[in-house]
Amino acid sequence: MPQESQQQAPRQQTRQRVEERDGAVDGPADSAVDPDVMAFIERFAAQLVEAGMPRMPSRVFAALLVSPDGALSSAALADQLQISPAAVSGAVRYLAQAGLILRERDPGSRRELYRLHNDQWFETFTNREHMLVRWESTLRTGVYSVGEDSDAGRRLAETAAFFEFLQRELTGMMERWRVYRSTL
Repeated sequence: MPQESQQQAPRQQTRQRVEERDGAVDGPADSAVDPDVMAFIERFAAQLVEAGMPRMPSRVFAALLVSPDGALSSAALADQLQISPAAVSGAVRYLAQAGLILRERDPGSRRELYRLHNDQWFETFTNREHMLVRWESTLRTGVYSVGEDSDAGRRLAETAAFFEFLQRELTGMMERWRVYRSTL
């Protein structure tokens, strides 16, 4: 057996065991996913990358957005996106820490599903509000550390004021979103 085939055999056996363990519920997503849907996933993921999100979490997030239930297993994500289980694991860890997805058990199975929050954008921005409060507080402490009348002190004070402004605006904006969303 050639060396390359010997290296692929354990991966194929591992994948087969995972598929047997998880069941064939998901099926081979790569053949079932519409090419237009895959094009959308890649296009939206590229835009998320431009905004600063890492590439794999962007692709996984976009795939979850277009999934019928807003939830997929690790195997389904790996198949659909043609990525390794390790890449899925890293991506979902990032997305869970960012508050964009939840991990949950598939009832009657050992496998985990990764599900979008019902209000994923609301959750993300709400979490940012707490961060803005901490940044503002730290910046105000920095003003006193470097001196209020120094160039650095004025720069820090203006940055703190900006974060204070963002926090006030974000609170009002999220309330307006709740009202607007109820009309959809």
